[in-house]
Amino acid sequence: MGSKTALDNEVTSVGGVLTDRQPLDFHTLGVAGCIDRLTAPLRQRGTAVQWDTPHWGLEIPADSASLLYQSARELLSNAFKYSSAHTLTIQLAAVDHGIRLAVSDDGTGFDSHLATSGRHHGYGLRLMSVAVQEAGGSVEITSSPGRGTSVTVTLPLD
Repeated sequence: MGSKTALDNEVTSVGGVLTDRQPLDFHTLGVAGCIDRLTAPLRQRGTAVQWDTPHWGLEIPADSASLLYQSARELLSNAFKYSSAHTLTIQLAAVDHGIRLAVSDDGTGFDSHLATSGRHHGYGLRLMSVAVQEAGGSVEITSSPGRGTSVTVTLPLD
C-alpha cells in the first residue's frame, strides 16, 4: 500500500466527489475501465473493490456510456464520503435490451426513503435518478442503516 502509481494522482476527491483529471476515453478503456479508474481513492483507503462484468466488449452508445459513468461517479463518491465500506462490488451487465450497472457495499447504509424524498438529503441520488428516468431507464436504491447499500441503474439500449 505504500507505493503510489500514476493513477493515484489522476483520480482525486474534490469535496468528496471523485474526479478523474484525465479525459474520458470510452473507446480505449471501455465504460468499465473508466468507472474502475474512479475506484482508486476507495482502494487507497483500503476498500476491496470487486468487479463482475460478464459482457466485456459490449457496444454501448456514447450517451448511455456517459450516463452510466456519471451514475457510477455519484454512487462511488457517496460510498467514498459516507459508507465506511470494507467491500464494494460493481456489476456491469447486459440485460434484456439494456445495460445494468449495480454498485453495492457493506458500509453504514442509510434510510433510502429519506435520500429520495427528504428535503435536506440525497440531491445527488435524486438528480441521477431523474437523468436515468429521462433516458428511459430506472434506478433502484436499497439501503438501511447498518446494512450497506445497493443501487441498480438500468438503461435501455434500443
